[in-house]
Amino acid sequence: MVSANAKGRDLRSVVTDIQNKVKAQVQLPSGYFIQYGGQFEAEERASQNILVFSAISFVVITVLMYLSVKSIASTAMIMINLPIALVGGVIAVAFTGGVVSVASLVGFVTLFGVATRNGLLLVDNYTTKVAIGMSLKEVLIAGSMERLNAILMTSLTSALGLVPLIISVGPGKEILQPLSIVVLGGLFTSTALTLLVLPALYSKFGRFLLPKQSAAVVENGKVAESVLEN
Repeated sequence: MVSANAKGRDLRSVVTDIQNKVKAQVQLPSGYFIQYGGQFEAEERASQNILVFSAISFVVITVLMYLSVKSIASTAMIMINLPIALVGGVIAVAFTGGVVSVASLVGFVTLFGVATRNGLLLVDNYTTKVAIGMSLKEVLIAGSMERLNAILMTSLTSALGLVPLIISVGPGKEILQPLSIVVLGGLFTSTALTLLVLPALYSKFGRFLLPKQSAAVVENGKVAESVLEN
């Protein structure tokens, strides 16, 4: 058994360099093999579990969104929040060292819930106002303004709560700090998408985003009562 500590670099990159050098320079006798264990093995196993649970979370969130809005098109528009939120998290990681750890992956999973919540607040409000006969312009303005305070308040309070964890020093920051960095970066892009891109998408594709139960169709900026086939 050969033991070593990694200092000044992340564990995964160190092990990757060791694996490449061993593969290129070490010839093992028949029947022998090398196994990399310790913290690296635990981290690799945890990363695999996180990816599996992330996929399960995505499926469950998608189903819950569809049950809430009763429209495949509306569900798809809400779920567009996810990649944009992840982009913010990736940029935050890149600016703070570029190391993706298990804690960072947990932060990305957390962003799923934040992004879909904000999207649902807007889209559900739009759909409700369209169904009562408001024009598309009125729907976008009134619906966005009604949800503006709620979205900004929840995002701002979450961001302020994460700042102490990001700037903290001492024991425990190895877990809390990477998670907080990812969530904070994702909050910025997710909030921007919700308040800017979703209204634009709804104005462009509003006629396809109504639930099946609604009998409203957007035509020339107005709402006409008829049957909408989704």
